[in-house]
Amino acid sequence: MRVFLTGATGFIGSRIVPELIAAGHEVLGLTRSDHGAEALARAGAEVHRGSLENPETLAGGAAQAVAVIHAAFDHDFANFLANCEKDRRVIEAMGDALAGSSKPFLITSGVGMGNGAPGQPATEQRFDRDNPNPRRLSELAGEAAAARGVSVAVVRLPQVHNVEKQGLLTPMIEVARARGFSAYVGEGKERWSAAHVSDVARLYRLALDKHEPGARYHAVAEEGVSAREVAEAVGLGLGIPVRSLSPEEVPGYYGPLAHFAALDLPASSEWTREKLGWQPTGRSLLSDLQHMNYHMAAAH
Repeated sequence: MRVFLTGATGFIGSRIVPELIAAGHEVLGLTRSDHGAEALARAGAEVHRGSLENPETLAGGAAQAVAVIHAAFDHDFANFLANCEKDRRVIEAMGDALAGSSKPFLITSGVGMGNGAPGQPATEQRFDRDNPNPRRLSELAGEAAAARGVSVAVVRLPQVHNVEKQGLLTPMIEVARARGFSAYVGEGKERWSAAHVSDVARLYRLALDKHEPGARYHAVAEEGVSAREVAEAVGLGLGIPVRSLSPEEVPGYYGPLAHFAALDLPASSEWTREKLGWQPTGRSLLSDLQHMNYHMAAAH
């Protein structure tokens, strides 16, 4: 089928493109730049020009496709609320273009939207509509699109990684570099769920091929890696000390990322694996942190 893919030149999206093409799909990829258009053409995808700042351009792409995968997101975490609101507008615009068509529409969210009781892993069956995390706006917009006759499903992401990037941990590594020490909060028992980017790209393809309206899938390979283990791996990689922060020290150390630093975000993917036959095979988060080139990361 012809699939419109947002985020097609991004960290995850650029891996989804070959997954889709290898499975026999045609890809119409979103880009805002000549460089992105050249990359998409080399990968065998068609090019659609547009940007998240202009939702109508994404609606135009969605109207040309049989299915849509929305993997784009503005990862400027200093403006997280504004970017979540932008994502809501984009989903609404594409939902309007798809209304009444029953075309598959995969949107992206975070595993934290499935949080339940404290200490328990997030699950696919749960969606906390009152979650204080503004990422809920994406799923609420998806539900509104579903009510208008769009076949919506959700892929929820953990910390997606390889040896170049690790989700929220990437800006946190730069904080550690700037502060001169790597840190965790308290005893460092908070957990991050994680998955290698190659496994995540494959999950998007499976979620499309085995599409189930209303489903929420967790792209989780590791249910929970402790914050202390992460901080220690980063400290070793950067060659800097590692220490605990008191809750009072967290805002001064992390700045705009302080809210995320103390979150406990374990997540299960048991249901997802059963439904999609998805078995992650990529390296672990700690392995990628141990093998990354920290000098090259600083250059970027």
